Amino acid sequence: MAVPGGLFSLRGVRVSRGGRPVLVGLDLQIETGVTAVLGPSGSGKSTLLRLLNRLADPDDGTVSYRGSEVRELDPLDLRRRVCLVPQLPALEPGDVAENVGLGPRLCGRNADVTRCLELAGLGPEYGPRQAERLSVGEQQRVMLARALALEPDVLLLDEPTSALDEQARAGVEATVARLVDELGTSAVVVTHDRLQAQRLAGRSVLELERAVGG
Repeated sequence: MAVPGGLFSLRGVRVSRGGRPVLVGLDLQIETGVTAVLGPSGSGKSTLLRLLNRLADPDDGTVSYRGSEVRELDPLDLRRRVCLVPQLPALEPGDVAENVGLGPRLCGRNADVTRCLELAGLGPEYGPRQAERLSVGEQQRVMLARALALEPDVLLLDEPTSALDEQARAGVEATVARLVDELGTSAVVVTHDRLQAQRLAGRSVLELERAVGG
């Protein structure tokens, strides 16, 4: 059971891929606000994110969100409340507005596309632009706007600035900080950059170690 104010609680979590351990006996508490997750390649950082909204399930152990085991929650509802923004942009063919409004349309409602773009650091002029013609940095922001259109409680950000230059990286970091301050959105950010982790999360930095065995 998560403590008051906690978002996620993982107890005794074990995950293997192809017969090799990825996470072994993981006990973890993630609080509200911004939490950064550091670790070497193969330490299970991306796997951890996928466990938090049931894009993957552990082989053993439990994952809880706000005190409820995630297996007891409707997975689609959980993924609307806890949205994953993957490392590589994966936009649909069409314009930016269509991409941003995709999730809400599937839920039978409309999105405030202009507001979501603004929150993600893009102006309204991006709405009619074709998604495939944007830069990688712009596409990453559209992915963020698309997640925000679902009005999530938590954003799961997997290496959100790994393909960006210094200026674009600073912009995304500022956007994340603004979302936390203005909307009260929490974020779990996977990064390989220790300085970025400290800038975004202060002391809320979790470090995973590479699993040994196989």
